Amino acid sequence: MQYHTLIRNALLIDGSNRPGYPADVAIKNGRIERIGDLHDASADEEIDAAGKVLAPGFIDVHTHDDTVVIRQPQMLPKLSQGVTTVIVGNCGISASPVSLRGEPPDPMNLLGTFAAFVYPRFCDYRAAVEAASPTLNVAALVGHTALRSNHLDDLFRSATPDEITAMREQLRESLEAGALGLSTGLAYASAFSASTDEVQQLAEELTAFGAVYTTHLRSEFEPVLEAMDEAFQIGRHAQSPVIISHLKCAGAGNWGRSPQLLESLERAAKTHPVGCDCYPYAASSSTLDLKQVTDAFRITITWSTPHPEVGGRDLLDIAAEWDVPLLEAARRLQPAGAVYYGMDEADVRRILTHPLSMIGSDGLPEDPFPHPRLWGAFPRVLGHFSRDLGLFPLHTAVHKMTGLSAARFGLKQRGEIREGHWADLVLFDPARVRDVADFNDPQRAAEGIDGVWVNGVRSYVEGRANGARAGRFLAREGNLSSGFASV
Repeated sequence: MQYHTLIRNALLIDGSNRPGYPADVAIKNGRIERIGDLHDASADEEIDAAGKVLAPGFIDVHTHDDTVVIRQPQMLPKLSQGVTTVIVGNCGISASPVSLRGEPPDPMNLLGTFAAFVYPRFCDYRAAVEAASPTLNVAALVGHTALRSNHLDDLFRSATPDEITAMREQLRESLEAGALGLSTGLAYASAFSASTDEVQQLAEELTAFGAVYTTHLRSEFEPVLEAMDEAFQIGRHAQSPVIISHLKCAGAGNWGRSPQLLESLERAAKTHPVGCDCYPYAASSSTLDLKQVTDAFRITITWSTPHPEVGGRDLLDIAAEWDVPLLEAARRLQPAGAVYYGMDEADVRRILTHPLSMIGSDGLPEDPFPHPRLWGAFPRVLGHFSRDLGLFPLHTAVHKMTGLSAARFGLKQRGEIREGHWADLVLFDPARVRDVADFNDPQRAAEGIDGVWVNGVRSYVEGRANGARAGRFLAREGNLSSGFASV
């Protein structure tokens, strides 16, 4: 048989959390056709991996790439890391279903300006992704804040019964059109006033579809355990799996509490399907939130609409230059974005290592001075945390980005290198792979990523995109609870 692609002499780390083994891999019609010793086979394109690692393409489970996958379909920040699938619609904010009456409310503005929101129905967004033909696969959640902005004249209150009914109808239509589930961002002012009951009623729509509930908790600061309890309560009410977004101990007064958070997660997991994602940095990034303004840790401004000239500077320095208190400086900068150095490295490592945690970048592609996680999250796990610090073996690092993620989000025939699966693959050098993007120069491609295939098409070759775009929209398949059966 003549294959389309044959990758020889690879160290295969297949995504299942078992150690790598030497093998050849043959690809035909976008799928993995054969694995093993294929010395007698031939193909249109043959590649000698020379002992480098061949892994499943990485799945970025926590992104805000909703509109950028359409407007910049080459998706270089993700493709250059070895990412082959992005999950969009996180933190309660999604590009669809949305019908804006003016500029998007905070934090929906993280996805772009008014002009970016042109998808009143989920099926419109799905069609737009398919028409754009991005380099990566795209799967999507529906944002609670997006639904609220469609139906509430005031986001600083809880929804009325009629408004909840209208939101439920839009959520149900989206789930019918292939949405993965519902996401919330209850920490943000535009959703903080939503009662637990409001979210529970919406989440009831998830039950019939076996869809997932993901949440940026109501608080990641001192009341974080209460916020986790609320998330689990909502999931149990809907009989829906729960994924806690970017699990962290935020704020200096919260440092060192990660064992408590992980104990809460483990306890919930005994009776209900739950998990979490995290990113491999001790700094977060979002819009500039007055509630988070403090002198207890460093805050860097990434963008400001009234003062674009301050991007990349620390809030403390700006306040000193203007000779005003920190909070007043923050008010003058709004709307704005910020990086908050508000976590403890030991907590980050503890959460990253836990078997229930997946990797997500939480990168902000609209940010003119983005957090380096946009370009570096996945190579940082492989290089810094696995190879250099020895936090976990390489096959576990890969599993947290591939097999585990695909199982949790029901991405069928992806996330593991198996015969018959889609050929989403990344070839990397385990000795060289590393994140190069940092907080001073955040838009830099990683080193050591030598090849990326999406649906069998090689799209990234030796550090460069080649223009091939073979990504697809991935609709929800089956009951997602089944992917939580084992850790």
